[in-house]
Amino acid sequence: MIALVRAELQKLFTTRLWWAMLIAMLLYTGANVGLITAVAGVETAQGASGVPGRDTIHFQQLVWSLGVGATVFTMIVGIVMMTAEYRYQTVTGTFLVTPRRGRVVAAKLLAGVVVGVLYGLATLLLTAAVVIPAVMLSGGEVVLFGEGVPRIMLGVLAALTLYVLFGIGLGALIRNQVGAIIGGIVWVFLIEALLANLPPLQTVGKWTPGGAANSLINVRIDTGFGEADLLPAWAAAAVLIGYAVIFSLVASQTTVRRDIT
Repeated sequence: MIALVRAELQKLFTTRLWWAMLIAMLLYTGANVGLITAVAGVETAQGASGVPGRDTIHFQQLVWSLGVGATVFTMIVGIVMMTAEYRYQTVTGTFLVTPRRGRVVAAKLLAGVVVGVLYGLATLLLTAAVVIPAVMLSGGEVVLFGEGVPRIMLGVLAALTLYVLFGIGLGALIRNQVGAIIGGIVWVFLIEALLANLPPLQTVGKWTPGGAANSLINVRIDTGFGEADLLPAWAAAAVLIGYAVIFSLVASQTTVRRDIT
């Protein structure tokens, strides 16, 4: 199994996809982190407080949580990890070398977990490079091991990893690479966003992968639609684990049962 996982990672890391998506993800996250840091502590035109000041724990919690917004990039990586096999017909050779398709899918899923964790760590390192100096220069106390910060960090790692598995499962269902990517983007930026932010839909939205991820980090941000309806952290963790199992089963069963041609 270790050899199969290594082979799956080699397939990814010998392409330009992994570093292109990594750079895009870091640019996207960096822009969000930089914007929030720039406006931190600035009052709105009505005199109300906006983003918490850089010397507060609330600012640190908010900035650490921004990495969750990068899930679309790890999802695309997961989609391509699966659909590229069919697009370039490497799946035939893969199954000839390893006839037991279930082992191949398991290796791909494990490789996806490794990729998700690596992308998550890169996101957290970028966030740390901004938030730590910003807090120190503002005279605040940097908190890394309390006030819910470790839970938020783990939530970012879990979300980015889960969406790799989501991408693999989606790619197994929709073999057309462009179609799968478009479908995934529509889900993340349209459907999931509406379910998570519109109060009448939040009862459903909190059970989606994105809603569960937001519940796990549990940073309540006023979006202008009122306070978000979130799951307890333990329930959010259980939901994310459940989705990981579902996506893995979808990828496994679809690949095992379908004709590869």
